[in-house]
Amino acid sequence: MATCKICAQDLFLELDPEDFDEATSSSAGGSSTKVPDDLQTRCGCHFHWQCLLDESPKVALSLACPSCNASIASTVPGPSATNAIYPAESQQPRILTRYHNEGGLQENLDILPLVTEEAYLDANPAARPARAYMTMCGEGDVSGIWELLKGIEEDPDEDDMSPADLLRFQDPLDGLKTGLHVALEKSQQETVFLLLWLASHLPTELFPEELIQAAMAMGAERGTAHGVDIRSLCDEQGRSAFDIATGMGSTWSSLLQAGVLQT
Repeated sequence: MATCKICAQDLFLELDPEDFDEATSSSAGGSSTKVPDDLQTRCGCHFHWQCLLDESPKVALSLACPSCNASIASTVPGPSATNAIYPAESQQPRILTRYHNEGGLQENLDILPLVTEEAYLDANPAARPARAYMTMCGEGDVSGIWELLKGIEEDPDEDDMSPADLLRFQDPLDGLKTGLHVALEKSQQETVFLLLWLASHLPTELFPEELIQAAMAMGAERGTAHGVDIRSLCDEQGRSAFDIATGMGSTWSSLLQAGVLQT
């Protein structure tokens, strides 16, 4: 049986018994808490998921297997010749893998985006809260965003961004989008209003009364709204939040008509 090329252990993951899901037990009704954890790269080497991710800085630079040094990248054709931004001959690299875990078998799983993110975070550990913040913006986790901001304010680490800077973070792994860009793209209305409340110069009287009441209940004052207006920040394609909303048809028509996304 293959073993992990990094730690030389069997390709299983030991689950915490308290988190053990009966759906992962054996068909015979056994109580084993071991589940598969087998990530195979195109060169044929096998790894535990976390073992390979721990090698992300090296893999992201070389696009090579951390064990045998063979290339594990493949390419797909770039955008169409009608796209003025990218030439037709451009190739987009991928790291396609075969991953077997407790959820089943996944063929042709591209792990390059995750490897790139882990390599970036390894080099920039202070960006981890910012990446968490961006995920919350996309998921509409309003309470999570506020708890993250409050936690940083109450117990900051030396390298932490300030809450005001975190709100205006522009993600280098996602085309310099802000949380407002992402919330608009994911149709997260509560998050959009929260970010406008916390990081824009929009007058308080233009916010819905229920939003004002919810913000007050959380203790979310507008001190972080001073500074750069988040609505003025553009992604690497030069698109502001207003441009994103305009490109989504009727989804944000009410906000556009009210003018709240324009600086």
